[in-house]
Amino acid sequence: MSLNRRSFLQMSALTGGGLALGFYNFPIGVAQGPAKAQLLPSAFINIASDGTITLMAKCPEIGQGVKTMLPMMIAEELDADWSKVRVAQADLDESRYGGQSDGGSTTTQNNYLPMRRIGAACRQMLISVAAKRWGVAEAECTTDPGRVLHVGSKRSFGYGDLAADTADCAPPSMDSVKLKDPKDFRILGKPHANVDNHALVMGKPLFGIDCKVPGMVHAVIAKCPVYGGKVKSANLDEIRKMPGVRHVLIIRNAPSGSAGPSDTTTEPGVAIAAAGIEPGVAIVADTWWQAQMARKSLKVDWDFGPGVSQSSEKFDQTAAEMMKAAPANTLRSYGDVDGALTGAAKVVEATYAYPFLAHGTLEPMNTTASYKDGKMEMWTTSQTPGGARSQVARALNMQASDITVHICRVGGGFGRRLSNDYAVEAAWLAKQVGVPVKLLWSREDDIDNDDYRPGGYHSFKGGLDAQGKLVAWRQHFITYGEGQRYASGANMDAVEFPSGRVPNYALYATAQPLLLRTGALRAPGHNAYAFAIKGFIDEMATAAGCDPLEFQLELLNAMPVPMPAGQGRGRVDTLNAERMKGVLELVAEKSGWVNRKHTSGRGLGLACHYCHAGYFAEVAEVSVDADNRITVHHVWAAGDVGSQIMNPSGAEAQVHGSIIEGMSQMAQEITLSEGRVHQTNYHQHMLLRLRQTPTIEIFWRMTEFPPTGLGEPALPPILPAITNAVFAATGTRIRTLPLVRSDFSFA
Repeated sequence: MSLNRRSFLQMSALTGGGLALGFYNFPIGVAQGPAKAQLLPSAFINIASDGTITLMAKCPEIGQGVKTMLPMMIAEELDADWSKVRVAQADLDESRYGGQSDGGSTTTQNNYLPMRRIGAACRQMLISVAAKRWGVAEAECTTDPGRVLHVGSKRSFGYGDLAADTADCAPPSMDSVKLKDPKDFRILGKPHANVDNHALVMGKPLFGIDCKVPGMVHAVIAKCPVYGGKVKSANLDEIRKMPGVRHVLIIRNAPSGSAGPSDTTTEPGVAIAAAGIEPGVAIVADTWWQAQMARKSLKVDWDFGPGVSQSSEKFDQTAAEMMKAAPANTLRSYGDVDGALTGAAKVVEATYAYPFLAHGTLEPMNTTASYKDGKMEMWTTSQTPGGARSQVARALNMQASDITVHICRVGGGFGRRLSNDYAVEAAWLAKQVGVPVKLLWSREDDIDNDDYRPGGYHSFKGGLDAQGKLVAWRQHFITYGEGQRYASGANMDAVEFPSGRVPNYALYATAQPLLLRTGALRAPGHNAYAFAIKGFIDEMATAAGCDPLEFQLELLNAMPVPMPAGQGRGRVDTLNAERMKGVLELVAEKSGWVNRKHTSGRGLGLACHYCHAGYFAEVAEVSVDADNRITVHHVWAAGDVGSQIMNPSGAEAQVHGSIIEGMSQMAQEITLSEGRVHQTNYHQHMLLRLRQTPTIEIFWRMTEFPPTGLGEPALPPILPAITNAVFAATGTRIRTLPLVRSDFSFA
């Protein structure tokens, strides 16, 4: 990706004498400031005189398919000929495009109606122009893909024929445009290839890592191996003499209580950084390889700080002690849990644990930034480009309107790129050195400086009555934080199933201190405690002598208990029991659950989960050999994400990816000793291999609910589905992840 090439593409999209409905109004380098968006067709649609339609994809493409899906929504209501549609990535301009972020599987529900209305409004404008030319009523006109038709006279215009005149039309009210009945969809609901597929296969420059701008230099930053550590000294003079090195800077934070960061310091080779930039040593060179080679020769004397006292062993020890003590916080409690457990016919106890995890995105963190004449221009891989702009503005004491952000295709986000630390670093460096800077983290940087998925521990105690009904549930969640303030991503929702479905229930939490960055990983929270909760539900079903499917269906039949006053922090239980039962029954049917055979060493496991407004149930078929090596042969997944699957091809890819990533997480861990992360690269934080990937079948349960996203809800149930299957095959429970901690592995 080069600056000149991007400029050329933007100008080329507007040539041909057709309808230029206003996208890319601003030239390269002109900043965009935040403002309330009034969405108009002119921001999203360009129709050339030859009928070619260019549609803007407003949100970052991080692998979830939105660069294809959002234009499909517009094209459907526009009644476009998809073969003539081209898609361009929008730059950040929330005053034109509305919100431009990705996270929480919200892109579908946030854009389904707005994008359709954009297309419908433009279609109405085209009809209006055609009717005026023919001298007929608009009601006599309709459309066929790419054409406006007058049914009575059998006349027609191609969209390109109408484009120039349509540019002068005032758009209709977005709230009043008529939308298609979904049964008439021609584009939505049909499989379409990702619009970037050809460019991806051909190795075209699309990603942030591909970005090149004239005169740019390359940067790396060495940070303390212990989070929160600082630089005492470094061999700067030696590094400055190495080939290609332009600048070497020790990064220090502004002193506590100071008025703010300064761009200068009287100490040679030291720069005072702003909020959002961790201490370290920055090396700027002519090429990234030169910067990285210089870094390998860097010798730093670190002040490790208090984080050096942390270790995974101490976390485990502290958690064990906390489980024996009274819980610190009550997240939800109703009924008489202790009394019900005392009177239960059978009591089951178990402890589950899972580790910290890194995101391991295939494309490491990177941003290219250029600062000139008080203006900043950035090419970034953020999931929240508006957030990146705001953070840069605060860190560098700039106006957001003076910062331009170009959105690059992203080689995986998974929640890591909700944080914009790397973007702030690149912008700060660009301002420091006065030329464009491309900051690219190495794989080791990525794993060592991640916003880790927090680990956690769950102590369960469940009670069954004489009929095998679940009458009591006590859960003590050991997590990270301080008091009632939990580390990012380390909290748990008070309404998490089976909360509200058991007559006597208590969910407690206790936090242990942590000096480590944590954050959201795909299906945050749910990717961890689904393994624990759905595993223990399977244990309770076994203890009751009940089929796990029937046991869960019975729980879902229970009338929900209202949240007690003063608990749950205002959370409302939004789980729809009928939708969850629907996917359970569907996956049971498709997998042959009821007629499954019980064979030593081979078994089926079942789990379901609700998160991010999506319902999924999954069955895994596994075999386990004499060395406890697990082969996952087959996975059946049933999902309910509402009334419409936008792009079946993309939807299936999301479910496949969720299942494969969930399996990868079962074998991964981040561990510490003396505050240092042990893992450095993929050889220690393994991704699932192709040979380990099972056959995956996906089934959709269509319901009359608004459509929702698919980036996350299919992931959580695969972990307990597999561990429950291992129990069915071997009689051994996996209660601790990664698998190796329970003496298992993938074959």
